[in-house]
This record gives sequence, C-alpha cells and structure tokens, in this order.
Amino acid sequence: MAKAKKKEAKPISRKKEIQQQLISQLSTSLPGLKDLLGDKKFEIRIRKAAKLLSEGIKDKASKKIKQAKKKPAKKKAEPSKPAE
Repeated sequence: MAKAKKKEAKPISRKKEIQQQLISQLSTSLPGLKDLLGDKKFEIRIRKAAKLLSEGIKDKASKKIKQAKKKPAKKKAEPSKPAE
C-alpha cells in the first residue's frame, strides 16, 4: 500500500505575499498594456515591477525597536581668563 504524504503548507514570507498582491493589482489595473505586449511579456514585466516595488520590504518584522542610548552631554572647557 502506498502511503500518501501530506505536504505541510509552508508559511509564505511577508515579502512574497506583498509581491503577489502587487502582481494581481497591477495586472487588473493595466489591461491595455496586456493587449499591446502580449501575455508572456506582460507577466514578466509585471513580476519585475512587483519585485522592484517590494525591494525595501523585510521578510520578518523587527520585534524590538532599539532606542539610542543617551550619552551624557560633554561639558565645554571654560574659557581661560585673561591675566590681569
């Protein structure tokens, strides 16, 4: 008997999810361009555009926001008094 292997659904990274949303939104908003370029070229260009638009997005959100440590203020040297 053959054992059926169940594939566990891997969680999609945040960046990939946003890219998929961008692809769907761009493809629905630019149907005229699809007619001009053709399906294959249009899909390639839409994927490239989504990749560029999501370039700065990190895969995981940072858990902690690091605060800058406050350094004690440096005291300025007192001006030397002129000799009388």
